[in-house]
Amino acid sequence: MMTGAAHAAADAKRPWLDAAQSPDARAEQLVKAMTLDEKIQTVFGYFSTDFESKQYTAPKDGRKDSAGFVPGIERLGLPSQWQTDAGMGVATQAASKSPLERTSLPSGLSTAATWDRKLAYAGGHMIGSEARQSGFNIMLAGSVNLMREPRNGRNFEYGGEDPLLAGVMVGEQIRGIQANNVVSTLKHFAFNDQETNRFHINVKIDDAAGRMSDLLALQLAMEVGDPGSVMCAYNRVNGPYACESDYLLNEVLKKDWGFKGYVMSDWGATHSTIPAAIAGLDQQSGHPFDKSAYFNDALKEAVVNGHVPQSRLDDMVKRITRTMFAHGLAEHPVKAATTKDAGIDYATNGKISQAGAEDGIVLLKNSHDILPLAATVRTIAIIGGHSDVGVMSGGGSAQVYPVGLSPVPNEGPQFFPGPMVYHRSSPMQELASRTKAKLSYADGKDVKAAAKLAAASDLVIVFGNQWTAESIDAPDLNLPNKQDDLIAAVAKANGKTVVVLQTGGPVVMPWLNNVAAVLEAWYPGSNGGAAIARVLTGEVNPSGRLPATFPASVSQLPRPKLDGDAVTKDENILNSLTTNYNIEGAAVGYKWFDLKGHKPLFPFGYGLSYTTFAMSDLAAAKRDKGIEVTFNVTNTGKRDGKAVGQVYIAPAKGGWEAPKRLGGWDKLAVKAGETGKATVKVDPRLLAMYDSASKTWKIAPGEYVVTLAESAGAKPAATVKVSLDAQTVDIHGK
Repeated sequence: MMTGAAHAAADAKRPWLDAAQSPDARAEQLVKAMTLDEKIQTVFGYFSTDFESKQYTAPKDGRKDSAGFVPGIERLGLPSQWQTDAGMGVATQAASKSPLERTSLPSGLSTAATWDRKLAYAGGHMIGSEARQSGFNIMLAGSVNLMREPRNGRNFEYGGEDPLLAGVMVGEQIRGIQANNVVSTLKHFAFNDQETNRFHINVKIDDAAGRMSDLLALQLAMEVGDPGSVMCAYNRVNGPYACESDYLLNEVLKKDWGFKGYVMSDWGATHSTIPAAIAGLDQQSGHPFDKSAYFNDALKEAVVNGHVPQSRLDDMVKRITRTMFAHGLAEHPVKAATTKDAGIDYATNGKISQAGAEDGIVLLKNSHDILPLAATVRTIAIIGGHSDVGVMSGGGSAQVYPVGLSPVPNEGPQFFPGPMVYHRSSPMQELASRTKAKLSYADGKDVKAAAKLAAASDLVIVFGNQWTAESIDAPDLNLPNKQDDLIAAVAKANGKTVVVLQTGGPVVMPWLNNVAAVLEAWYPGSNGGAAIARVLTGEVNPSGRLPATFPASVSQLPRPKLDGDAVTKDENILNSLTTNYNIEGAAVGYKWFDLKGHKPLFPFGYGLSYTTFAMSDLAAAKRDKGIEVTFNVTNTGKRDGKAVGQVYIAPAKGGWEAPKRLGGWDKLAVKAGETGKATVKVDPRLLAMYDSASKTWKIAPGEYVVTLAESAGAKPAATVKVSLDAQTVDIHGK
């Protein structure tokens, strides 16, 4: 055992372990002390799960059945990197026979639907703490791909369609995760907005359009969250793969944005050694997902032969180790969990998840104030969705396994991205403890039986589920397995039908006019049943607002038919596939609907409450290079509630990619009869058009209309105009 004096002497020989120095200085000293083999070891990551199809055995020092592992260097005091998926919590690979049982946040869309920065941070902090307790110091969270395609199977992981909302909310989650001395990624960089042919498809997008949409969302998340790592995506962007795109990695990320962290590849997204290294990839992840160990012996050979400069390898290693020092990985080492629960306080963490779920639930319809449930209701039929035992979650690498594992076995794909997993929080059981009504359950598989039960009940709550997952896109926007027919039949039998949706994104609702109420609950996480029950009974006043437009039909989308070919295996065909994002350019989501005059089923920002609000006293003035907006929100109803005042901006003479943009918002808790004051600061970039030639944001002179509204489709509560001079804003909005 090393004595104190000996330890001090050893540290004197390892000055990079002095935490009083800057992370840059420490990393520079460390890199100079490393051998070539140690540098190569640091830029090459392993999958930490056995891979039977490739006869691969995970490194013994990795965390069992987890995402990844990069071995540390004991002689240098450099810790290993233990990597865990993902944005909902500590995930376990689907191949595991004994998955970790951990707390799950609601889906990313649910978190975005809260429009509450503090809840996003709290959720991130909670899952970051569970990652640390479970023995991980890298969390592959921070997902912020814009919803260009509402059928995208991974939309549930992301933050919706608006760059400001998505960037800020995901950035807050990243910030919360990293408060635990855990590095978070920002992903997937960039334009990975569909899963169909994700390994091949070539995204066409102009620089300015990209900078004002997907890239702006990622940039805002980077500025808010300061992630230690960025994960490059599977798809191609204007030709090259994202993980060997000089434009994305070197020009945009590292040069223009000044990103000091490192770029890791998605698992299976590396395609070369020399091109990838030169283009800005710093770490190959998840061997053996790629076709070759590009950043192992091949990279060593390329450096020795001069094809990759030694300075480039040193930069790769410096970025990785600088990040590790910046986030305290050396000073705050993680240990493998010694017990199944790792000492986690599931009750406390479940309440954090539940708070997010409650604020993320969106009340879409409430005819005749059927909700909250009246005390006079004597019999309630609960139908479908396995709501008697749990709530749904999304599939793929983000899958968090619940304590006690899923109460619904053997549904969905047997292998990745399955199986379907339900969290053990039953809406029906939670409702039973909150109402005196008699509850009866039907699974909904027999439509006639469900309709018969509905007809015999005072009120019906039917659960409509849409399971979505990584690697596959939804075929359409309808609920699967003829659930639309079930809801229609139930509603015909009983007009007092409440629909609770658990979906991975927007869905169409052909039965909407025939039901009394609709709640969008998304994937509500570990305590989702309690969250749903508390909203239904009125213990919680719903305050969620849609982070994405719900189209009336796929015909309204920029690409009514999904680009790609989900059937063919021909590499030549797959490598020729493209998707043209220049169709809508930066006019994503509500901007596209405004531009084309489409009327959606429900607009971006929409959501009802059990109380009413009046917004007034809108004022706006120039502040620095942006605008500061103030307004009042009065609760004019009889219940306490939360309002989301949304500020939209537009140049009076037009000239933007769409008629208006979200400029900011403020979510206020206001007691019945009281008034709250809101302040919103509009980032100058949201008032400008990006100019590719000068790499600046240019604000045109003239009048700008500032609109206060309850959604992108709502009648304005108030408008004012602000005159702005011509201004040029730098890449960071300064």
